[in-house]
Amino acid sequence: MARGLLLCSQTRIIAKLSFSLLEPRCRGHLYYDGPRNVLSTRVFCHCAGSQMINLVDMATYNEAFSRRMAMAGIKHHNRIALGVSGGPDSMALCVLAANWKAEVQYGIGNSGKFIDGLLAIIVDHGLRPESKDEATLVGNRVSEMGIRCEIARCDWMNGKPKQGHLQEAARDMRYKIFQDVCMQNQISVLLVAHHADDQAELFILRSSRDSGVLGLAGMAFTSQVFSSHTNLYNKDWINHSVLLVRPLLDFSKEDMYKICQGSNRDWVEDPTNRSPLFARNRIRMSLGNLLSGTFKSELQAVISACRGTRIYVDQICSNLIKQTVTIMDQGYAVIDLKALYPSKIDDICLSKFMTLVLQFVSQRQRPIRGSTLKLLLQYIRAIPCKTSLTAAGCYICPAPGSKGAKALVCCSVNCPLPSNAELFHTFSVEEEKRCFSNELEQIITNGKSYSNKLVPDASQAQFLDMGCESVLDEAQRLDIITESTYRNVILLQRDEVKHFKLKTDEVASRCESKQESEHVNSFLSEPLLPGQTCYFMNRFIISWKLSKKIDSNVFPQESHSLSYSGRESQHSHCCCVNRDDMVAKVRTMVDADWFYLAELSKRPHLDNLESTRLPLTDKITCSDYSRLSANLALKSLKSIPVAARKSIPVLVNDHGQILSIPSIGYKHCPFMMASAVFKPRVPLGGGHSSFL
Repeated sequence: MARGLLLCSQTRIIAKLSFSLLEPRCRGHLYYDGPRNVLSTRVFCHCAGSQMINLVDMATYNEAFSRRMAMAGIKHHNRIALGVSGGPDSMALCVLAANWKAEVQYGIGNSGKFIDGLLAIIVDHGLRPESKDEATLVGNRVSEMGIRCEIARCDWMNGKPKQGHLQEAARDMRYKIFQDVCMQNQISVLLVAHHADDQAELFILRSSRDSGVLGLAGMAFTSQVFSSHTNLYNKDWINHSVLLVRPLLDFSKEDMYKICQGSNRDWVEDPTNRSPLFARNRIRMSLGNLLSGTFKSELQAVISACRGTRIYVDQICSNLIKQTVTIMDQGYAVIDLKALYPSKIDDICLSKFMTLVLQFVSQRQRPIRGSTLKLLLQYIRAIPCKTSLTAAGCYICPAPGSKGAKALVCCSVNCPLPSNAELFHTFSVEEEKRCFSNELEQIITNGKSYSNKLVPDASQAQFLDMGCESVLDEAQRLDIITESTYRNVILLQRDEVKHFKLKTDEVASRCESKQESEHVNSFLSEPLLPGQTCYFMNRFIISWKLSKKIDSNVFPQESHSLSYSGRESQHSHCCCVNRDDMVAKVRTMVDADWFYLAELSKRPHLDNLESTRLPLTDKITCSDYSRLSANLALKSLKSIPVAARKSIPVLVNDHGQILSIPSIGYKHCPFMMASAVFKPRVPLGGGHSSFL
């Protein structure tokens, strides 16, 4: 038996537990397998008898769950993963998901005992010695429900997280594993067990951080989450995404216990969830002391109103993006300020719109707040725009020739940005056969057909352009909350603000030191070999190789200055082709690159190149080819605004010599094939999400 795993197979201690120890709002008769004085380990709880089971109306819970799945656009035949910890929330999710699948008797898996299309993912964080055995036990209990399980263990390559960052680091690792397992199993939907009480905790937490109405809307009902890995199938890139769905947001914590009890399912209580070291735990315990059902229902009503505003703002931003934003192949965006008409747009909508555009261009998914956001709004409202601004990893300036009626949004390589490059995972022939289907696209379409009918108009969107305290004041004025609820929320906020301020200086200094190390590294950490493909700055897909032959269309049709005798696509003997040690590194363009191309194009003059015919029987020197290539590249470069050039990827060799600038067509050798395709990891708008 694992050390610390409180189970007793010979003698069970029957105790009537008050859920002030476990959860303040739920009471019941449970088996507690272990001594009462052990609080540092996870506790496995069991239902005791059938009286509680008979009192729980499981049909009502199943119907509510089925409605939420339909709202998300999910059909019974879709493959689904469940994030499972073993607690009452995730075990209730397993119960409801299994019942939902069984509604249509969709089928049994190949093993003959598991529900088809349903996978539970259990993450062993490896932070305690007994975690492995605990994960195995939870897996066994979920398997008994007919749900196939996969246990994934965390690999803390940089060491286990420190106590102050434990929950955040564990969450990030957990969701990374969820995405990886979904990708490996060709699953497009991940269900997690967040519920209404979690939303209440998040509301208090965010309100203590002065969040606006969009943040107070809480967690999305559905949201598209993009993998940190990009994959290559048959020369096509695929950035796998998963639809994260929270079908239990209308359920309370007490409902979680009732569902487990009503289905006679055991669960785990983790005592670390009661540690006051973590903000959510402190808020959870404080909320637990407010036993009034009126308080909870009124708080949920405020959250619901915030979510309605969030839906309205998201729809406005989606329309603005379609009408005013043009994305260029070189990796920058152009905003038509006249079409945008920013003076007629609410601050909250304009802020969200600009945030989405900047996050897309920089691929830095951090929110924009405070003074930076104010400067951004002031800048974008000043038409015609005449100055430049650096914000949130982007450089914004007037578009050339637009007289300030359009603004460029370019990636600023001098700001903290995503990791500079990663190699693609290229799937084998066998793996290619399991390429992902268009299932997710259809699910999202189904969900949109439902959610688009429920978008409120401006008159129904409450709390526009309001801070946290203003939201509460307005909610009280509209009789959404009573004076008592208002006072309790303010007290909870103030209590959490005290804890938050104690750590402000520590967090600020840590962020500064972290940002210093996050600036873009000019080169790949490892060289890019011929035939390899990499993702550069989460923005460009870059590949290169050396060909053994040269095609007649090596230059555009208008260029005939340099030609090769013999038939087209003949083999040749360029000095680069037979070099096995040739590698490339990737960096962004610098001013010196423009000057290099300009100097290169001047020697010799193009008028003298007509007589340059290189016989295929001799070695071809790259210098002859690179001169004309530089001249053509400069013509392409002139069409790209100066501000946008600095984020263009450049391939260089070990000595720093430029091999290719694919975005403008330059390469130093006719046998070199290089490409740089602008394919950001996260699409414009951040992917699909719904706050129903």
